[in-house]
Amino acid sequence: MIKIILATSNPHKLEEIKAINTNPEIVFDVVKENFNPDENGSTFKENALIKAKEAAKITKTYCLADDSGLCVDVLEGLPGIHSARYAKTQREKINKLLNELKMVPYDYRGAHFICSMVLVDNEGNPVHYEEGRIYGYIDDTPKGANGFGYDPVFFVPEYNKTIAQLPEEIKNNISHRANALKPMLEWIKENLL
Repeated sequence: MIKIILATSNPHKLEEIKAINTNPEIVFDVVKENFNPDENGSTFKENALIKAKEAAKITKTYCLADDSGLCVDVLEGLPGIHSARYAKTQREKINKLLNELKMVPYDYRGAHFICSMVLVDNEGNPVHYEEGRIYGYIDDTPKGANGFGYDPVFFVPEYNKTIAQLPEEIKNNISHRANALKPMLEWIKENLL
């Protein structure tokens, strides 16, 4: 059995990761102390590594961090690494995004969520990296009550719904975080258990 600390203060991430993880030998917890690293990297991967190293410094154990966000093609990848800080509240973030896209036809609203995930050892040395993505479009109006962040406006063509309209079990199977975490869990199982 191995316990891995998640380098996050986001309760949604912890819930999502626990739901995706089906291996009872891999147990996740969060940093219990004040955890507020300065995410000043220029990429998702750099920010994930900053968080993982900071958590390892505090906990002295294996730590997993991810940095994720929404990249809209016509906005040249924005909000990108600034997704969480694009505006203050979830509603304001979505409104700002939709306002930026109000003159853009639907066919040109391609976007993807990206998740960069880094595992570090107890000294903060990176031991494994995975990246997951999901592709879709930005819808005109928010739909659905599940999920968080930009999920209500991220339309997934294969399901003809926004992520926020999908049941948790489907979201946790196709999301960018799931697409990074599943191979990460396999690597942990093969190399650390």
